[in-house]
This record gives sequence, C-alpha cells and structure tokens, in this order.
Amino acid sequence: MMRSHLRILLLSGAVCLSPALLMAQGAGMSTLELSLSQKQWIVAGEVTTLRGDPISGAKVDVEPLNGSGGFRSLRTDLQGRFQTEYGFRADLVKELSVTLTVTKEGFLKAHVTIDLGDSSKAWVFPVTLRDAEEDPSLLSQADLISGLAPRLKKLGASEGLSAAEEKDYARGVEEFLDRNRTDRALPPLTKVTLHDPSCVQCRTMLALAQLDSGDWDGAYRSLAQATTKILADRSLGRAEPLLAMGVMESWRHQPRNAAGYFVEALKYAPQDPLALQELGRSQLLLQNWGAADEYLAKALAAGAGPEVRLLRVEALLGGDQFQAANTEMTRYLAGRDVKKMPIQVRQLWAQIENRKKVEAAYGKAKPKGGAAIDYLHRLPPDLTGLEPATDQGQLDSILSAVGKTVAEFFRNFPNTSSLEQIHQEKLGRKQKVGTTLDQKFRYLCFTPAADWGPGFDEYRVDSSGARAYPQGLQDGFMLTSGFASSSLFFHPKYQSQATFRYLGRQKVNGRYAYVIAFAQQPGKARFYGTFRTDSNVVTTFSQGLAWVDSQSYEISRLRTDLLVPLSEVNLERETTEIDFWPVYFKGIGQGFTLPRQVTVIVDWKGRRLRNEHRYSEYKLFRVEATEKPEKPKELGVTSHGAADSQTPP
Repeated sequence: MMRSHLRILLLSGAVCLSPALLMAQGAGMSTLELSLSQKQWIVAGEVTTLRGDPISGAKVDVEPLNGSGGFRSLRTDLQGRFQTEYGFRADLVKELSVTLTVTKEGFLKAHVTIDLGDSSKAWVFPVTLRDAEEDPSLLSQADLISGLAPRLKKLGASEGLSAAEEKDYARGVEEFLDRNRTDRALPPLTKVTLHDPSCVQCRTMLALAQLDSGDWDGAYRSLAQATTKILADRSLGRAEPLLAMGVMESWRHQPRNAAGYFVEALKYAPQDPLALQELGRSQLLLQNWGAADEYLAKALAAGAGPEVRLLRVEALLGGDQFQAANTEMTRYLAGRDVKKMPIQVRQLWAQIENRKKVEAAYGKAKPKGGAAIDYLHRLPPDLTGLEPATDQGQLDSILSAVGKTVAEFFRNFPNTSSLEQIHQEKLGRKQKVGTTLDQKFRYLCFTPAADWGPGFDEYRVDSSGARAYPQGLQDGFMLTSGFASSSLFFHPKYQSQATFRYLGRQKVNGRYAYVIAFAQQPGKARFYGTFRTDSNVVTTFSQGLAWVDSQSYEISRLRTDLLVPLSEVNLERETTEIDFWPVYFKGIGQGFTLPRQVTVIVDWKGRRLRNEHRYSEYKLFRVEATEKPEKPKELGVTSHGAADSQTPP
C-alpha cells in the first residue's frame, strides 16, 4: 500500500510593501505633497508562470471599479513586475477595488479583481499565467469543473451553508453553471464564503468559478483555505476541496504533492472514481507503474470514464505488461479506427506497435558469425593492459557508486552551451575516406523541470541563436546527436533494465578505471535510441563498455554497439565511442564530466559512414521562461535523451 503524506502550501494573497519602500519608490514625485483631502493607492503585482518563472512583457490592464476613469495599460519588467498609483478625493472614494486583465502571447488570459481597501497599506499581488495549450497528460480544467461543480450545486446546513446565504449561493451557482456568466457569479459566491467561513464546499465552488474566470491565484488561495479548515476540523472534511487542490498541484507539476491530497480525499470518499483516477495519474507521472495500475483499475471499477483506460495502458506499458496493455487498448478502441483518434491515443497505440516490432526484432535476431560482438561474454581484443577480474564481488559496489555519481550529475547539471564541430565522412574500401563535410553549431543542453526522471533536452542553434539543423542527408551523410545523456545507462533509475559484468581494471590517462560491460534488456529498457531512414524508424538497444574512474566513480570513456544487428533496416553496426573530460564553470564548485570527442560508425546497406563530434567552449546560460527557444522537432532525440541516428535517403 502506497504511503503518502498530505503537504499543504499556505500562500498569502499578496505581500505588503513597507512604508519605507513606498517612500523610496516615490522619491522625486509629487505624492508626498498631495493635499490631505486626496488618498493614494498603490497597485503592484508580479506575473509568473505556474513554475514561478517571471514573465516579462506581459500586458496588464488596470481598471478601477469605483472612482471615475483611471483605466491604464502597463507592461511587466524583466522580473515580471508592474506598478501604478491612483489618487482619488477622500470624500468620494473611501475604499478602492480594481480589475487586472493580464495577457501574453502563448498564455491564457488572467482576470483578477482586487479589493485594495483603504489607502493605509499597499500590496504586491501575484498573478499566474497558464500555458495556452493544456498538458494532455493532465486533467483539463473543463473536466475538473464538470466533475466537481455538479456535486456542489445543492448545499445545506450539513455543509455549513446558513439559511441566510442559501439565496446568494443559489444565485451564484445559477450564474456560473446555468448561465455561464462567471463575472456575475463571483460576487455572491464570495459573499457566502465571508458570511459562512466553515462551508468548505462553498469555498470550493468559489475556487472553481475563480478558475473559470482566469484567477488562478484566487482559486489556489480559496482551496488552500478550505483544505486548511479540513485539517483543523476533520468533521468539516469533504473529498471535493482536497481533490481540486490535488489537481491544481498536478498542474504545477508537483505530482507528489498532488498524491497527498488525493489520498486524503479518498479517506472521505473511498470509491470516488475521480479521486482514484487522479491518484493513479499522479503515480503514472512518478513512474510508480504498479501503484498507478492499481488505482486506475479501481477507478474503472468505480465507474470512471473510458479515458482512464488510456492511462492504464500507459501504466501497463511502463510496468512491462505489454500483452495486458495491448488488451486494454483494444477495449478502449472498441473497433474504432485509431487513425481518426486524438493524437495522445495514436501515440500510445504507436508505442504498442513499436513494442511489437521490438519483440519481433530482438526476439528473433541472432548475432552472425563467430566474431559477433558480445561484451558480456567475450572480452574485446583491444583491452590492452586489462587486469582481469577474478570474480564479480566488486560489481554491486561499483554500480552503486557510479549510480550515485550519475544521479548527482543529472540532478545538479545547469543549462549549458558548447561549440560543436561535426566532421562527417563516407568511407570506402579498406576504410579509405571519401567525401567529407564539416559544420559548426552551438550545442544546447537544457535540464527540464520534469519530476518523472532524469534527462536533457539537447539541440543545436546557429551563431544568431536560431535553431539549426545539420546538413548532409541528401548528399549521403548521416546525422547523429544525443550524447550528453549517454551515462543514463548507469543511472539508478535504469540499472535494473540492463545486465552488467565487471571485467577488471585498466589504466586510462594514467589512472585506474573499472571496466564494466553492459547489455540492455529490450523487454525492460526505457532508455533507448532510434535509427531513422527515409522510410523507417526503429528502436535500438545497446550493449557496451564503460570505463569508470576508480577514485571519482565518474565515467571517463563509453563505447556502445547494437545489441544485435537489425535486418529490418539492413543495419549491421552502430558503434559510438565517447571520451569525457571534466568541465568547471565559474561560480559552480562542482565539476561535470562532459563529452569532448565522439565518434559514430554505422554499417548500413553495405555503406560505412563515420561522424566525429568535438565539443569545446562550454558555457553556462540562462533563458527566461517566456523566451526559451522552441525545441526543433526534426532532431529526433528520444524522450529520455538517447542517441539518435538518421541516415540519408
């Protein structure tokens, strides 16, 4: 049974500005000389993404709800901040309320109403903008509202709604759900929560209306207040506010936080299909495949919709239950044409079809000839000076140590760029070099803020910073990429998906290194490469050798080969050799071992192609969240950053 702990985040709705700060900001202005008959209000805020990154250049329209005129249009600065000041006659305006409408290309519009009260305090109000395109792997806002709001339509004294507020609540619900006029629903729903603070369901309905209106922060505060009251008084407990808060945490890409709320929700409603579904989804995002399958199966049994079958397909695939995943997908499709289904359905179906190809390719393929590569059982002839291991007693401790080093590398690695020089060759008989091609790029490695696992987003840009693509496919050269993530074979998350053998010790650049042979297990491996031709794409699994420094447990050299030749695409060989070197960045105490030179040799359809990559001039860089370059789709790097090869037509 999975154990989860509820984690509550209490956020204040605004940050109070000190009088000293306000005076400093107002220096040189006429505000200190105003007549006592006029009152001043500061309207200040900070616009960020769901992850908390500042959004610069957002348009902020400010309009007072009382007080004549005063509409203003502002732009956020590089820190996502904005500020303006209003002055009204004290006898005409005693308290001020304003609406903020915040827009930025690529984000959903935010619409917030702020009650500034009197002019005795000034506040910095947070405004969160969400991506215009919802994450298809998460519950949509529309589905959250349609799943919860009908449950809250009729409330009474048992839910903490007083008789005096029943009419206001009914009016707010009618405007929200029946007439789709959220702007008119918010005032009565807000009034109800002020007069009946113990009605956590009333506050949950208000949060759903705030979400619908574009007020993310208001909704989050309302749900935080509701869940806090539940923790303080369990008799007020209801599943809905906890469930809604969990979904908002999942939107913030915090699946562990989300899971805690879903577990608490199930304490009040053990058979709630939506809570079971979302708990299963949170485990899916955390790659806890068994737990995900368990809760999703319970959700289906409790009456969840057919879309849960798709989530279960993903959980079964992740848990290496291929046949069960195939059966579940067949049930979901129910005879419908997969080509006419939404993209997420087609993608899952493609994974199943690819798994069928993998089983066919690796289940039947056999190494050819007595000289076939088999690092686990045959020592390569070029291991000069190797001190062979007498047993495997050291293997577990070496794997544990190198696993910790690799995990720390991916956990701490910053965004970097480097100069990449690519030398491409076509080789003839006796390895004679024929036509060549040389190119240069800046090679970028982003560390995505993904909770599901380690990896990089790797791609190239030109000297102007625009994304760029190597040339040469049409001239018979091949394209290769994805080397910075190659040490993932030894990450603790992936070690169980391969077989390892300790071969012994060998000196590399004057230092002893442990030589480890490894071979991926196709039925388990979730870290893999792809090989693309003009007419086909196949998944590749690897075997290889790693040289692990005996003192630092960092990988200094890595050689990989195909697990078996792939006759389906006439691919006989794909050998990659990577030399690593330590790189130190100014301001960061930790060093990182990064590729210095990479050589890739491919034997395909009787042709031999060789690419050499050299990396230098490593630099750190920062990119604003709203200005991050779009990842090029054509590079074909897999979701876990495995190396990708692309051949000419």
